Amino acid sequence: MEKIFKALGDRNRIRILKMLEVKPMCVCEITHILGIAQSSVSRHLAILRDAGFINDKKEGLWVNYSLVVGTDDIVATIMTGLRRWENEDHRIVKDREEAYVVSRAEICAVA
Repeated sequence: MEKIFKALGDRNRIRILKMLEVKPMCVCEITHILGIAQSSVSRHLAILRDAGFINDKKEGLWVNYSLVVGTDDIVATIMTGLRRWENEDHRIVKDREEAYVVSRAEICAVA
């Protein structure tokens, strides 16, 4: 329970969960939208993963982060409530709009 509530105790982690409702995303896409350091985004993603909210999957050059489906009852109940919360916060509305159009090919450097 402590991990779950810790994960929800940071505004950027809530923003990440709301963006991942739109689509799976890589670190560079999330970093671009949040406007914070990649190391901070990675730390937030690790906390969300450890709490059972998200998973990661390597696909070629990318690691995609997505919401966990079929998770435990507590996380599922929280996510149901979180999905209903959309338009009350203008920053989250903007984040979700940006998530629809963000392009990793344009923002992520590929060597």
